[in-house]
This record gives sequence, structure tokens and C-alpha cells, in this order.
Amino acid sequence: MQDANAQPDLETRIRRKLERQYFMHLIGADLTRIEPGRIEVGLTLGQQHQQQRGFTHGGLTATMADLAAGFAAVTLVPDGVGVVTAELKVSYLNPGIGTHLRAVGWVLKAGRRLHFCEAEVWCDEVLIAKATATMAVVE
Repeated sequence: MQDANAQPDLETRIRRKLERQYFMHLIGADLTRIEPGRIEVGLTLGQQHQQQRGFTHGGLTATMADLAAGFAAVTLVPDGVGVVTAELKVSYLNPGIGTHLRAVGWVLKAGRRLHFCEAEVWCDEVLIAKATATMAVVE
């Protein structure tokens, strides 16, 4: 496996992969920080992101965790290799009440076929969810 640090321009490579992330664009999310093995995703909350009580929808929270963990794994695979979610567990800690979501994802252990990742989702300054994910490397 090629070391992501050896990539001449990691951010350009990751942003190119984002072009086909149609669901991410649909919800209004964008990568705000890209480092080898670590990603941050941001999103300004709107009414379309709320559930019936006005909280951030749990599906959106899980999606943000999945995006952050998944793209953290992508930073560690060579160009032309993909990553898909094999398992995702999300623990919801607080309701999402606020104006901005931020998800931070990182790779705990990168393997040849599986990457083990974690993510946190924050609403404004409150931690609302913690996730663990297994990402499968797809060649």
C-alpha cells in the first residue's frame, strides 16, 4: 500500500474523489480539513436537516460520521483504490440543536483490506454522536 504522505497533493486527490459524492453535495456537506488519516466535514444546518421535533435528524448525524470516517480511510489508500463502509455503529449522545454540524473522522488502524476508524459529530460546541466504522478497501 502506498503511503499517503508520499502523494504530491493529497487535498487535490481527495477533492477529486468528492466530485462523485452526490449525496454529500445534496445534504450540503463539504470537507473542511484533509490530513493523512484524518478528515473534518462541515455542514450548515437548515430546516431540511431536522426531524419532527426540530433536532438534527439521526440519519444526517450518521451520514456525517460515515463521511468523516470513510474519507479518513480514503486518505490512506493509493489513487485508483476505493473505500466502502463495511460496518458503522453510531451512539447518539445529545440532540443536535444548533446551526452547524462538524464531523471529525480518523483511522485507528489501517490494514491491507480493512481500515478501522472512529468519528465524532459535533453540533455547534456539543458532542452529539460518536461512531466506530470498518471501511473495506476496494481495488
